[in-house]
Amino acid sequence: MPARYLLFFLSFLFFIRCSFDYGNQDSPDKSQPDIVMEDVDYVRVRAADPQARFQAERVERYEERRIMELRNFSFEQFGSHGEEVNAHGRAGSASFEIDSGDIRLDDGVWIAVESEDIALETNWLEWKDKAKSLNGGLAEEVTVLRENGTSFTGIGFYANARRRVWEFSGIVSGTYIHSDDDETSDGAEPSPPAGGTGE
Repeated sequence: MPARYLLFFLSFLFFIRCSFDYGNQDSPDKSQPDIVMEDVDYVRVRAADPQARFQAERVERYEERRIMELRNFSFEQFGSHGEEVNAHGRAGSASFEIDSGDIRLDDGVWIAVESEDIALETNWLEWKDKAKSLNGGLAEEVTVLRENGTSFTGIGFYANARRRVWEFSGIVSGTYIHSDDDETSDGAEPSPPAGGTGE
C-alpha cells in the first residue's frame, strides 16, 4: 500500500549536505522559522544499508509551533540492501507535525510504488501517523495509474497502511484493466476500488 512508504518522513534526525540559517535569534516574531536548512540531502541508513533518501530545496523548523515546512522535495525508498528503489515521489511543499508525525503534502503530489505497481497523482494528500492512513479529502481528485493501462480518477480517497487497503468514497471514473498478474495467491481476482466502478 503506498501509504506505508511515507513512514520514513517521520525520522528527521540528521541532515547532511545542507546549509543552516538561524536568522535573528533576538526576534520575538514566532512567525519566523527558528532554523532554515537549504539544499537538504538526507539518507536514512540502518545496519549499513540505505533505507531512504530525502531531498529538499528548503526546510524551515518552527520550535514553538512544532512543525517543519518543506519546499520542493523528493524521496526514494530503497528495497533490501539498498539495491533498488522500491518507491519514489515528489511534492511541491509539505507541512510536518513534529510531535504527532502527521504530514500534509501539497502543491502537486506524485507517489509511485514499484512493488505494488501503482502510482498516485493529486494536488494534496494528508498522512495521519497514529491511524496509519492517507487521505485525499472529500472533494479532491486523486488519479491512480498502473503499468497495464489502468487509469482512473476519484474523489474521497482513503488508504489504510495497516490493512493495506485503499478506496474512494465518491465518484470514480476511468479504466480498470485486469491482468493475470493481478490474481492473488488463492486465484481470486481483486475487486475494483470501492466507491465507484471503472468503465
